[in-house]
Amino acid sequence: MNERADIQPVRQGMARRTFLPLAAMAAAGPLAAASAEQKPRRPFRLGIDVLAAGRFKHLAGKRVGLLTHPAGVNGRRLSTVEVLRRSPDVNLVALYGPEHGIYGDEKANVPVLDRIDRRTGLPVYSLYGQYRKPTPEMLSKIDTLVVDLQDVGVRSYTYVSCMRYAMEACFENDVEMVVLDRPNPLGGLKVDGPPLDRQFMSYVGAFQVPYVHGLTIGELARMAKERPGTLKTSEAARKNGRLRIIPMSGWKRSMLWTQTGLRWVATSPYIPDLSAVLGYPMTGLGAQMGGFRHGIGSDYPFRFLTFKGKSLHELKAALDARRIRGVSFVPKRDSRGKEGLYVKVDNWAAFRPTELSFHMMMLSCSWMGNPFADANTGPALLFNKHVGSQAWWEAITRQGRNTDLQGFLGLWGRQARSFQQGSRKFWIYHQV
Repeated sequence: MNERADIQPVRQGMARRTFLPLAAMAAAGPLAAASAEQKPRRPFRLGIDVLAAGRFKHLAGKRVGLLTHPAGVNGRRLSTVEVLRRSPDVNLVALYGPEHGIYGDEKANVPVLDRIDRRTGLPVYSLYGQYRKPTPEMLSKIDTLVVDLQDVGVRSYTYVSCMRYAMEACFENDVEMVVLDRPNPLGGLKVDGPPLDRQFMSYVGAFQVPYVHGLTIGELARMAKERPGTLKTSEAARKNGRLRIIPMSGWKRSMLWTQTGLRWVATSPYIPDLSAVLGYPMTGLGAQMGGFRHGIGSDYPFRFLTFKGKSLHELKAALDARRIRGVSFVPKRDSRGKEGLYVKVDNWAAFRPTELSFHMMMLSCSWMGNPFADANTGPALLFNKHVGSQAWWEAITRQGRNTDLQGFLGLWGRQARSFQQGSRKFWIYHQV
């Protein structure tokens, strides 16, 4: 799979303020396909590498559990499981896996107790399926739970939910949590999309943040610890809970993944490369209901649009007519011979990651009647858990293609700016 993403970071030296307008980051350079092998412009280390450089002093004398997955690797692409297991300074006694498991091959609803990992000989517990929140028994033999999970910067990606649920269990069972921080691949300046209404909080929306939140997993952990009401636990447990975040070294808010010097490791089967990372917030919401498909199973997951009954010419004309900022649509054929429109980002500064999805919904209403009005409870509930806005649901179910999309985009833009300003108290990295 081609590890390329058409995103380009802000030019060094051009952005002077810590807080930047969301739709127009200061002087973004011309966009081009950026190699995932691009070297960082300053020394950069992941949280796991910072921990190792300090000889694991924060884990000394403790029985350690590790919550991780295949993308949990150090700067040399060595699994964090192996980094901790091989260190004479770490007593690793248990493993915990999120959705897709530690090795990316786990299925939901598997037995989770009394299982031994085939590679390490350690007990391993699945936190997806029967148990999403660790039980007291799962935590009974550890003093510290280390979390090393790679997020994609989008609210509905379940690894941050797994981290939050694990934090609740740790705080309730007097277990310390240590979060090894990792980059937000979309950077720390883009914030976009509807915020999450509280009634829609779930495993695909565990934080009340805009859909694209602009925070690292460490910053989300800090928010959960410090902001009352985020954790579903008692206030006493929240206040007394022990959280340590191991920050990255050399990461700045303007940095995209391509500036870290790291190669992308697939975080899940549908996010194999950086192209899919960027596509996930662009089209994921827009293909949940209605007639669009966004390329899952093609060479371009989340970037390859089709609509049953519409030719590529008709589809491209309709999308072009909507004048969606920062993107264009290029006819392509994948390796299986399937044709679709590839979504290309032309202008990172003007680009609003979630906007395309809502235009997709509007076109579905134009071409299918109103698929939202007749939705049954199951798909509608899942849709709302992802989108997160009761107001949008009420508007599109009643008004269909006549919904005031521009009004909602303006509202969400203002709410995103307000959130970004308010979230600064949880930032670990203030340098732009």
